[in-house]
Amino acid sequence: MRLVAVLSLLAILACPSPAQVVPTSDPQALSLAAQSIAAMTGKTAVSDITLNATVTSIAGSDNFTGTAVLQAKGTAESRIDLNLNGTARSEIRAAVGGIPNGAWQKANAAEITSAAMQPYALHNCWTDAAWFFPVLTSLGQTSNQNFIFSYIGSEQHAGFNVQHIRVYQVIPQDTKGRMQTRRLSTMDFYLDPASSLPMAAAFTAHPDDDMNTDVLMEIRFADYRVVNGIQVPFHVQRLLNGGLSLDVVVTNVVFNSGLSDSAFNVQ
Repeated sequence: MRLVAVLSLLAILACPSPAQVVPTSDPQALSLAAQSIAAMTGKTAVSDITLNATVTSIAGSDNFTGTAVLQAKGTAESRIDLNLNGTARSEIRAAVGGIPNGAWQKANAAEITSAAMQPYALHNCWTDAAWFFPVLTSLGQTSNQNFIFSYIGSEQHAGFNVQHIRVYQVIPQDTKGRMQTRRLSTMDFYLDPASSLPMAAAFTAHPDDDMNTDVLMEIRFADYRVVNGIQVPFHVQRLLNGGLSLDVVVTNVVFNSGLSDSAFNVQ
């Protein structure tokens, strides 16, 4: 009996472990995402965008008003330059070798170009760089097998009926960190069931020194207008844990101007 037990154990150990299941996208979610991109762009290709806007920044009981320039190139690069009551802040996202990164700087408006760049923690760089322009978010990655789309369902969000889909990234060669990448890159999109236009997007941010503490971020899109055949939300709000932190009203839009990668240098 002992011999039989030993032989059985050896047979089990000799068997190869089951292959790790590779996640696949839900066809319904892929279809909804494709419909949303088509509703926003038709057949117009968008490589980059520049938005000029007036903004209000809310921090507790303090409100700051001013102007902003929001730029994005592709899905990995973005730059936001805020000028609020004489104080300038820049937020930059980019990617090097396929790895996302980012940085920010803040200074007196006259000294912002010489201010030191402060890097973002890597765990805060996996979500969409161009969060303010849905066309260049992960909604458009339906043909990229490293982005997994899931259909969550028809529901209500912020008082509106929506179709809810979820997108996250996988790194095929990183089997050990796959679940962390999934959690850190997850984007939730809430689509208008009639027009397919995104009404909101949500994700989590984290303290630089604590990737396990979630801070809920939500972006709300409104006042869509057609510019050169493309639907652009002229009112964008960024909410932090349910409270409004940035209110953006677009005043001018420029597409496909050939933005240089140097504009998104985080060094």
